[in-house]
Amino acid sequence: MSNNMTGKPSIDRPWMKYYPEVLQKMVQIPECTVKEYLKKYCPGEDVAAMEFYGSQIAWKTVFEQSEAAARSLKAVGFKEGDEIPVFFALVPEFFYILLAAEQIGASVLCRDNTLKENVEAVEKSGAKVIFAQDYLSQQELGRYLSDSYTEKVILLDACNSCNREDMPDYVQKNLDSKYPSEKAHGPKTMDWNAFLELGKSYTGQVDAPADINRPLFRAYTSGSTGPSKQVIHSAYTMLAVIAQMNFYAGNEEQRPTWMVTCFPPALVAVVVAMTLMPLASNKLLILDPYVAVEDVDLELMRCRPNSWPLIPLFIETVMRNGRIPDDYDLSHLTAAGAGSESYNNNQLKRAQQFVLDHNCNIRFTTGYGNSEAGSNVSLPMAPHPLGNGNVGVPLLYNIISVFEPGTQNELTYNEMGEICISGPGIMLGYDNPEATAKTLQVHADGRTWLHTGDIGYMNEDGVIYVQTRGKSPRYGGGDLATLSMENIVADADIEGIDDEFFVLVPDKDHAGCFLPYLFVVLKEGYTVKDIKDGVKDCLEDYMQPVDIIQLKERPFFHFKTNRIGLTQAILADNLSDLY
Repeated sequence: MSNNMTGKPSIDRPWMKYYPEVLQKMVQIPECTVKEYLKKYCPGEDVAAMEFYGSQIAWKTVFEQSEAAARSLKAVGFKEGDEIPVFFALVPEFFYILLAAEQIGASVLCRDNTLKENVEAVEKSGAKVIFAQDYLSQQELGRYLSDSYTEKVILLDACNSCNREDMPDYVQKNLDSKYPSEKAHGPKTMDWNAFLELGKSYTGQVDAPADINRPLFRAYTSGSTGPSKQVIHSAYTMLAVIAQMNFYAGNEEQRPTWMVTCFPPALVAVVVAMTLMPLASNKLLILDPYVAVEDVDLELMRCRPNSWPLIPLFIETVMRNGRIPDDYDLSHLTAAGAGSESYNNNQLKRAQQFVLDHNCNIRFTTGYGNSEAGSNVSLPMAPHPLGNGNVGVPLLYNIISVFEPGTQNELTYNEMGEICISGPGIMLGYDNPEATAKTLQVHADGRTWLHTGDIGYMNEDGVIYVQTRGKSPRYGGGDLATLSMENIVADADIEGIDDEFFVLVPDKDHAGCFLPYLFVVLKEGYTVKDIKDGVKDCLEDYMQPVDIIQLKERPFFHFKTNRIGLTQAILADNLSDLY
């Protein structure tokens, strides 16, 4: 460590050496509405903003439809400060409603969990009108009407902005599978076009006073690591993230394409980093919400995008389906990486080799972020070897450091602790004041810090290494960190292991402690017996798994490795169901 460094990353900010002075001057946090920001960076109103299964959606249409939707929102009774529940797929109409909500001073509420949880969110919002796709079932409609204040459901035709015939057959098939035997119908429903007609005769005030700090977007965490929580963002917090990421943009000669597959807009990262960011940086946004996860490889080859927001589930599907020809040229991808959850060295090695084998000579990177911080909080731009949890350096206006878990005591470089973030993209809070106070804490330096619960460290160059979720001691000594343990196994290069990951399960006999279980996907012809000694030899005593469990493939829930489901199975002694 150089003599002029204090040992406190929040003071030293060593990552700033990676940001040229010209970039620091160029990137400013905007103080405007989302619509104003999009209009500022719009390449022309006749230019296509989005492509939706062959249909080009011009910027002019985006702005006109959002204006129309704003009038209709007022006509059905929404007002400033209201929450608007929207259960749309990632379709053009979602963006119309989001911009319309901003215009009238309301916020959009999204959730993509169980029906019970979705209904609870609507009931808590107090909304009398909700929006849903036309594949809502009559039974689901009944639940909203009986268990919340809902009086009217506005249904959107899934192909309102495209021609169904233009979809590939496999996409049409998946879309058809979403429709129930009895679709929602009756006097409590209204279609999207009838909703827009209402606004044409509305004569009252539409625009609310602009306030970039009022709630605009409410989404729930996935629930993959615990109970999901409502995260609240404003125009300011969302644009703060977007502005720090969109300093590279398209041009008239070569406008990049950006494809988003089968994600719902109920995730902060989807709305902020995966859609609004490319829209604000002159990229053609290809919306592909109806493709099944198992067919994303086919859409990759059909659309040939320059960028495709990847998660482990997607790249695993592409590699394992076996439908990408050996001679397929992936060089149309100008960036590739995995976000959403930790990516171990084994996964990283396989993904990097896959893109290289298909003529895509780029570095496969890993990212880091969370809903509470507005999605991405770092950039993989540091000249350091990837792997071992390296997720790059903080975004320009973020300050990230590591603190002793459960305290506000900042640690120094290379010390393991809780990763905390201070920056303009941090959420306004949860809808629960107590949970907000626990997560957003004002420290002695006067800054508000987001306590993420993630465990990792930062080196002297400002590079962040994320290792696990939550402090997980093992009875008898040692703190368990899933990613670092997975990487030890991966780097041991044990013959027969194709994929592996740890799940930390609460120790029934010792409160507050955990036990590690290792799950493996093995190459053909291998058994757990073949790899058991190799695993034992590479891990320290306190890391030794209670059991090594073979799976056919890595299981996912809500786009992430289903650790919570596996934990429940172990605690319920249903291990036999996993083999």
